[in-house]
Amino acid sequence: MKKHLLAGAITGALLCAPFAQAAELETLDQKISYIMGLDVATRMDGIGFQLDIDAFSKGLKELDGERSLTDDVIQQAMQSAQERYQERQQAQIQERAKDNQKLGTDFLASNGKKEGVVTTASGLQYKIVTEGSGAMPAATDTVSVHYRGTLVDGTEFDSSYKHGGPATFPLNGVIPGWTEGLQLIKKGTKAEFYIPSELAYGDHGMGQLIGPNATLIFEVELLDINPAQ
Repeated sequence: MKKHLLAGAITGALLCAPFAQAAELETLDQKISYIMGLDVATRMDGIGFQLDIDAFSKGLKELDGERSLTDDVIQQAMQSAQERYQERQQAQIQERAKDNQKLGTDFLASNGKKEGVVTTASGLQYKIVTEGSGAMPAATDTVSVHYRGTLVDGTEFDSSYKHGGPATFPLNGVIPGWTEGLQLIKKGTKAEFYIPSELAYGDHGMGQLIGPNATLIFEVELLDINPAQ
């Protein structure tokens, strides 16, 4: 919210005083200095600090002279800033985890009532789209599959179709939802897996797209079991 207010204030100031801007920011040094100022203010706002212009200017002026803060004080302040930043990040993660948990719980509760959806004792849900006629893999087997993974809001986070070919992996080396789900379908089957977070990446998530406590949906086609290397 503060970032939007900051951006709005800057935009308003520029629109209201175009001539002043042109007079004050003519040289490249002035323009880069202005850009750096915006960058610093935005970064500080993002980590929960308010930029003190007087203190900031004092630091700039003391770059090559006697400094107002000792190295020990600077180090302690930076440590405190790092701790505040981590606390802020952790709070955001916990809030996101809470939202994802509710979103996933609500989705699975509704999805489990749909025709063709089976819910196992672990909480995994799956639906056979096209039944195959081959064997079923064991947990110790290696499988070859095509898949497409999305979040419950439809955001795609991975797809073997975009990697240029199917994925091959040992079945006991992936998330529990995959290990269990693929043992429930036959070779040649196309299915959908609805995997609760505790059978996926849990409260840690994975990468930028799969957040903490995220429920995952996979469209899966089991192509082969123990394929030739």
